[in-house]
Amino acid sequence: MTADITTINPANEEQIATYTYMSDAEAEASVAACHEAYMSWRDRSVEARAEVVKAIGKGLRDNKEEFAQLMTREVGKLIGDSRQEIDLCAAICDFTANNGPSELAEIERDIDGGTGVIAYAPVGVIYGIQPWNFPCYQAVRYAIANLMAGNGVLLKHAANCTGSGLFLRDVMERSGLPEHLFSVLVIEHDQSDDIISNRLVRGVTLTGSDVAGRHVAEKAAGALKKSVMELGSNDAYMVLDDADLDLAVKTCVAGRLYNNGQTCVNAKRFIITEKNYDAFVDAFTAQMGAVELGDPTADATKLGPMSQVKLRDALHKQVEESVAKGARAVVGGKVPNRKGAWYPATVLVDVAPGQPAYDDELFGPVASVIKAKDDEDAMRIANDSRYGLGGGIFSRDTKRARELAVKYFDTGMISINRYNVALPNMPFGGVKDSGYGREHGGFGMKEFVNIKSVYLAA
Repeated sequence: MTADITTINPANEEQIATYTYMSDAEAEASVAACHEAYMSWRDRSVEARAEVVKAIGKGLRDNKEEFAQLMTREVGKLIGDSRQEIDLCAAICDFTANNGPSELAEIERDIDGGTGVIAYAPVGVIYGIQPWNFPCYQAVRYAIANLMAGNGVLLKHAANCTGSGLFLRDVMERSGLPEHLFSVLVIEHDQSDDIISNRLVRGVTLTGSDVAGRHVAEKAAGALKKSVMELGSNDAYMVLDDADLDLAVKTCVAGRLYNNGQTCVNAKRFIITEKNYDAFVDAFTAQMGAVELGDPTADATKLGPMSQVKLRDALHKQVEESVAKGARAVVGGKVPNRKGAWYPATVLVDVAPGQPAYDDELFGPVASVIKAKDDEDAMRIANDSRYGLGGGIFSRDTKRARELAVKYFDTGMISINRYNVALPNMPFGGVKDSGYGREHGGFGMKEFVNIKSVYLAA
């Protein structure tokens, strides 16, 4: 085992802080402490839990600037995006606090000879394995729902945002959450499997790649523990024959570059009907090419660094392989000669099956543009992916676009004439290799509960 984690600012490669990995015994003790905290927390009424969750939202707002600056240092997020992330997390707390008591309330049903009661009971400690691209949100998304449900929560955060995980824990505890109920495990990957198998852990949730998802899901299934998987994606945004091109281009640029292009639900594949293809490519390329790399702490910057040099290099390798197999980079596609994890806004055309730009997730500011014959062909291409997390449709006929989204688009979340990341009151999750389970919208509160049936005699 390596002794330490050292976090690195991806904009300048300067060291931020160093953290020591837990020993196996320390990690096991943290699980036990979380379970002990849960044993008391589960006895609180949902209304009492809601008050604490509401206070956590206020705590996030009170610490917004400090937290945002930390996230930007750790992972290179634009400072404006970091601030918006804290706002979103606080809104999740508000929604959960306001709706948790009703979502988790007992339900009565008439049954033969009496009354049936459906109750949602907490199950225990839930283990979350989370990535770096949203250091606060990824943790809040599952943690707040499970705390509202009465569970305890463990977090294994990505190493490069360790400071953000610990900062969130401190905000929660200062806001009134009992100590150890939300515990951060500073552990390595090989220790993580032991946490999954720990008898006190009752559920596992992961956000990450489909490769990581398969491993964790297999370990959880082997221990007969429920899991929720929010995995990668290659979200398709279709520009149909009747689309508003100006709106489509502007929105697709924003959707591709949001969070420096490192979001599971970034717009990634742009499927353009033949009627609109040339005009879209010209305008899209011009707007992407005009986006300059800049200091992520500056409010005016539109594109910052990627989170790590190694991930930038992996993305560039995917671009090079796609070009070698027939794609063309009409803008970008070159590694800048500067220190840090920088990569320019890039547009690939002539994208076809067999290229990483078509088949795989490109997690960075690289757009894959694909020509379709017509609207029907665009939907075929959109669904021609092993992923199914998000996607979008641009069409002036919103009634038809809604029907296409509901009936035919094989993905979990669809934006029509807009780009969207996440909303507290709408479910979040996907299908196929993008995983299973849902968060937000009240659904996340019920993923890890014991749904009890109680039969009362008349």
